[in-house]
Amino acid sequence: MKPFRRLLAPLTVVALLLSVPVAAFADPDPTNPDGGTQASGSLQDQLAAATKAYLDAKGRLDAAVAKQQEFQAELADANARLAELRGEVGVVVVATYKEGPLSNLAIVLNSASSDDFITRAETLRQITQTEDHQLHELNQLEATAAQTQADLDAAVNTAKVQTAELERRKAQIQQALDVVAGGPTTGIPIPAPSADPAPRNPDGSWPSQSCSEKDPTTSGCLTPRTLHALQQARLAGFTHYTACWRQSTWGEHPLGRACDFAAHPTGFLDATATGPDRDYGNRLAGWFIANASRLGVLYVIWYHQIWEPSRGWHYYKGDGTAAGDHMNHVHLSEV
Repeated sequence: MKPFRRLLAPLTVVALLLSVPVAAFADPDPTNPDGGTQASGSLQDQLAAATKAYLDAKGRLDAAVAKQQEFQAELADANARLAELRGEVGVVVVATYKEGPLSNLAIVLNSASSDDFITRAETLRQITQTEDHQLHELNQLEATAAQTQADLDAAVNTAKVQTAELERRKAQIQQALDVVAGGPTTGIPIPAPSADPAPRNPDGSWPSQSCSEKDPTTSGCLTPRTLHALQQARLAGFTHYTACWRQSTWGEHPLGRACDFAAHPTGFLDATATGPDRDYGNRLAGWFIANASRLGVLYVIWYHQIWEPSRGWHYYKGDGTAAGDHMNHVHLSEV
């Protein structure tokens, strides 16, 4: 049988595996308008680091589980050996009980010659040493096997908790990255431009416009360019409920330069868009992005994210409601 210290080796290896420092990552900070986190570096860098930390933890967990399984196999062998040792020790106890402690000495003294005496004495010494070793081995196994198994189990459980935590943090960073990355990463398709271009100045700049056109969605007014964007969206098939002008002290709505396009066909539901409504919003946001240079798009807000021509998608923080966070409608602002 292998020496008992082999049974302790898995615990030592697991301890070394779990002693490797686990990188700490800050949770994504939703109050950061740039979608960043409290940790340093870009989200992509953080994701790479978080992924590596997760893979390292997963590797440590796999190694700990392998050592646990190896120990369990060796423990099964040890249990078989325990049964064998108990039988051998039982034989010694029975023989001593029947023959008395001097029986072994009598065996030696009954030798027929000096050579036989020496042979019997050496044999007796070896038997005694073997019995002592077996008894010691038995006691050691019984005293430490259960504790070693418990320590290994605890080590594996710790590795599982660490791996799960790193997986959770990696998922959080991935989610934040999805928010700011835009395009296919967030499920927003960007089609080929199809809108008719709005008029520009001869130098290519956008002319200043006032709220001079009747808003077909409210009792207010729109700029010619915003009305053009609304009409082009309708022609492209985006016909869900829409509201553009509204009285306010800030933003583009009171200037006739913004519209809110409901994800649901009939209005602004007080709930996060899902299923077909989410798909509609994704397609509409992607269509505005694709036609941004043709329509004079200032920015688009949809599903906790804002798109600007100069920056692309980045995190948007509203008031926590479906409407405030733009989870139920796509917002369009025009230059």
